[in-house]
Amino acid sequence: MDCSAEESEIRRALEPLEGIRSLGFQLGARTLKIDAEDRALPLALDAIRKAGFDPQPVVTAANTQGSQGRVFRIATMDCSAEEAEIRRALEPLDGIRSLGFQLGARTLKIDADEGTYPLALDAIRKAGFDPQPVTGAGETEGGHAAGSAEGDGHGHGFAGGISRLVAALVFATGAEVLSFFAPDQMAWKVAGMAIAALAIWLAGIDTYKKGIAALLRGKLNINALMSVAVTGAFLIGQWPEAAMVMALYAIAELIEAKAVDRARNAIKGLLELAPEEALVLGTNGAWTATPVASVAIGATVRIKPGERVPLDGKVTKGNGAINQAPVTGESIPVDKAPGDQVFAGTINETGELEFEVTALSSNTTLARIIQAVEQAQGTRAPTQRFVDRFASIYTPAVFAIAVAVAVLTPFLMGLTWLEALYKALVLLVIACP
Repeated sequence: MDCSAEESEIRRALEPLEGIRSLGFQLGARTLKIDAEDRALPLALDAIRKAGFDPQPVVTAANTQGSQGRVFRIATMDCSAEEAEIRRALEPLDGIRSLGFQLGARTLKIDADEGTYPLALDAIRKAGFDPQPVTGAGETEGGHAAGSAEGDGHGHGFAGGISRLVAALVFATGAEVLSFFAPDQMAWKVAGMAIAALAIWLAGIDTYKKGIAALLRGKLNINALMSVAVTGAFLIGQWPEAAMVMALYAIAELIEAKAVDRARNAIKGLLELAPEEALVLGTNGAWTATPVASVAIGATVRIKPGERVPLDGKVTKGNGAINQAPVTGESIPVDKAPGDQVFAGTINETGELEFEVTALSSNTTLARIIQAVEQAQGTRAPTQRFVDRFASIYTPAVFAIAVAVAVLTPFLMGLTWLEALYKALVLLVIACP
């Protein structure tokens, strides 16, 4: 939806429908906000699709807190490919109003009819993922914080994940050493195969879960390709290579997950900038420590030297210097006097200040920065959408080519069946990126 002509097409498609209260188009962001009755929303989405467009639900930080729905943490959802798998698993279900993915936090918010939630969770599990409900306190039912590192890293914490993959890499290396230097005797081969199998199990258990789930649903993704390639390599006697490929692939997956966590921790750092309480002047003239969420616009707040500014406001009394680097990036403190603006999350370095609150805690400059970052993380870029569409064609094509290599090259190039199968498996591994 790039121009007013396409907006008009969508508007004409929706106008005949009953139950739609308002439409809000944002061409710059390519978004449409529909205010409608619950029964009208599925009809509206169907009408938009019939008009030749593909509406995708978006959850922004602004409506996450107030909208209905349940939040689930999916520890192994690290990238857009896995988001796409979950989205495809849920799309056929009736009763789902919207899906809100946050890869940075590894969470999915589902807004659906009450009876649809068990079906949605079952569909996610069949896709090879383990959704855990997130409570209002931001913790899963298992007791882990939804944004904590514990429980991440493909079903285990990063510390456990790294130690497990290091062990897998050691065993894979051991299998390679045995294949090169051990005597050509059955006992040594069995030992090497056992070590390789252990390496594959340690590194590839999550890959196999996702890959098998994809194959059972008739889908081909990177996990399915890896599962087939590694299993095939092991069965034709290339067990050292199978173990090493799976170990290196799992390490790459862990690095990817770590990168996602860095983005999530950056948001967490922003959240920690603003203090949870503010010293507010009461009607009786006394200063009281009050949660920032309860401070109204127009209230008078006092900050002492060394304290962080709890809310946006305008200085009414005092002089001092504020370090605004956490919000504005300015390299030196900025002098403040009555009439000057202060921002939540900045640091009062000198002088005691009093200021009048000009924005609620949910609408401060810092809060809007956090909302913008979260919204950006929850929105797929055009390039990302193109890659997802490309992968849906590329992956089955690669699999078909690999089958052709295995079946046809013995006839066309005179290879043995074992050589042909080996080359087909190599093709699968190389094509995985």
